[in-house]
Amino acid sequence: MRKIEKLLRVIARSRYRRAFVRHGVAAGVEHESLLKQISCRTVVDIGANRGQFALVAMEMFPEAQIFSFEPLTKPAETFRRVFADRTAKLFPVAVGPTRSQELIHLSARDDSSSLLPITSAQSALFPGTEEISTQTVEVSPLGLQIKADQIVAPALLKMDVQGFELSALAGCEDLLSRFCYAYIECSFIELYEGQALADEVIRWMAARGFSLDGVYNVSFDLKGRAIQADFFFAVPRPAPVCVNKRANRGQANL
Repeated sequence: MRKIEKLLRVIARSRYRRAFVRHGVAAGVEHESLLKQISCRTVVDIGANRGQFALVAMEMFPEAQIFSFEPLTKPAETFRRVFADRTAKLFPVAVGPTRSQELIHLSARDDSSSLLPITSAQSALFPGTEEISTQTVEVSPLGLQIKADQIVAPALLKMDVQGFELSALAGCEDLLSRFCYAYIECSFIELYEGQALADEVIRWMAARGFSLDGVYNVSFDLKGRAIQADFFFAVPRPAPVCVNKRANRGQANL
């Protein structure tokens, strides 16, 4: 039912419908409930895949500059086709603490691929996401790809990197003060070997001045236990650029 509901929402908007029909890309409409509560002039989309989140960000913030990062070749090619005539800019690299070449573990569903090895828990809970091969990708700190003055406030940092969250955040740390908001997928159990769990990411963000303002899109196993969710962080300061609109603290889509 949730898939049917999402499909209906996708085909209801012309931009989403065009991307779905022409390129098979379903916009991440599950993120609309959060995004419509904030204002953004810049979106940095790390772990862009085929542009599912970028489509929604463009719909919600039509004047915003979108910088998307996707290191995998095939999803990046699709992204370029989807946004051929639009303002989203794609960087074909992963974000991490140092510049390097790293091995990424390719999942049978490429949006579940990770720079960390895929565990048996991931493939058991999400059938069809097992590792099928590897690919060498470029990893780079965010600051080597975009400049601080390109991140115009209010700015949102979105991250969906399959267990690599703390390393990717370390790669953003020099520019983290440019963001008012962060929206990060985190897990409650280890789906990728050595990944930081949700509580670790929350502590890391809190130490850098971001408060947890909401939890969205929670996934559960068959016993009703939470597996992962999207965590929304905000800077609790009175700066006008960060308080145009604020998500309601604690709101969740369960």
